[in-house]
Amino acid sequence: MTLAAHTSRILEGLSLVAHSTLEEAFTVPPAIYSDPEIATLELERIFRADWQCPGVASDIPNPGDYLTYSVAGQPIFIIRGKDGSVRSFANVCLHRMMTLLEGRGCSHRISCPYHGWTYDTEGKVIGAGHMAGRDPEFDKKGYRLPEIRTELWHGWIYVTLNPAAPSVAELLKELEPEVSRYRLGKYISVAQQDHRWNTNWKLLTENFMEGYHLPVAHRATVGAWFPVEETRFPEKTYEAFTWQTFEKDENAKYGRAHKDNTHLEGKWRYTSLLPTVFPSHMYVLAPDHMWYLTLRPDGVDHVLVRFGLTLAPEVHAALGDGLQEWLTETLDFFDRVNAEDKFVVEGIHRGSNSPLARPGPFSWLEREIHDFAGYLNRKLNPLLQSTVKAAAE
Repeated sequence: MTLAAHTSRILEGLSLVAHSTLEEAFTVPPAIYSDPEIATLELERIFRADWQCPGVASDIPNPGDYLTYSVAGQPIFIIRGKDGSVRSFANVCLHRMMTLLEGRGCSHRISCPYHGWTYDTEGKVIGAGHMAGRDPEFDKKGYRLPEIRTELWHGWIYVTLNPAAPSVAELLKELEPEVSRYRLGKYISVAQQDHRWNTNWKLLTENFMEGYHLPVAHRATVGAWFPVEETRFPEKTYEAFTWQTFEKDENAKYGRAHKDNTHLEGKWRYTSLLPTVFPSHMYVLAPDHMWYLTLRPDGVDHVLVRFGLTLAPEVHAALGDGLQEWLTETLDFFDRVNAEDKFVVEGIHRGSNSPLARPGPFSWLEREIHDFAGYLNRKLNPLLQSTVKAAAE
């Protein structure tokens, strides 16, 4: 692919950021958030190549439960089969390409709303009326929806269009010890929402990664609970993910272990883990709850945001009949937190498009954004990466 000179300069600037230390580096070129050619490269080299997260397995706990998503323009649905397995399929009818399912629900027989072709939970056609007259040899058992590669990891569902992508377990093996202590796979899904924000997907990803903005942008909600000086990062960088931890003080309404939690000890009873699995899956894993964002670009100016919330099992059990009241109050709180983030990332997007926008120096609290620049550089600059590596050798 031959790139325009403008796009090549953006990628050269990205490479400079990635190959500088955090102390020396400035942020990525502002045009990286609005350049259409960069967006095309991202679809090809990132979103069609890497793993995406449509949600948690507890979103679909029973056979026939499904949720829908899209990966780089490909509509898919994820469904729990009769055998308990979670599978994903192209959400496009084999007859005339009608979308089969919308949103979330439960169905053991997936019927196309156009002509009634029907599929089971393994993607097989089990009904296709009025086809034998066209071709007496028509065999509906030979038809099956294309299956999308799917893996589960600590309760997460991951999907990819890339048959050659390394397994999620391999990519995240060094994150596993950090996540496993919380027993995330036992957390119970209580909410999932979809939104569309007026910003570039990378800006929201970067915003999630840093606590620098918390005391300011979130001063009316969670900002007062975060002693940012207690933020900790891993000693090394990783190709597929990054993370940080922070502590919640005794004033925090959320983020501290319930009294019935018997497996977390010491500081881990009030410490939250914030992983970002590249490119765009991020979550806050706390002793009592976990909330997440998973992002999909919608052009350069918009991002599709999936927000979800799960509860530690002891918290869910303790709420009992009061769950709905608690959930209404809690989602209202998270709506306010998300509105604060929406305000800043949409403002940054407008600013990044301005003629006088310039890169700025990193704070030590923005370490993960620098990690993210390294990931983007590896994906978008493979030829330049090879040149740099050869020169170093």
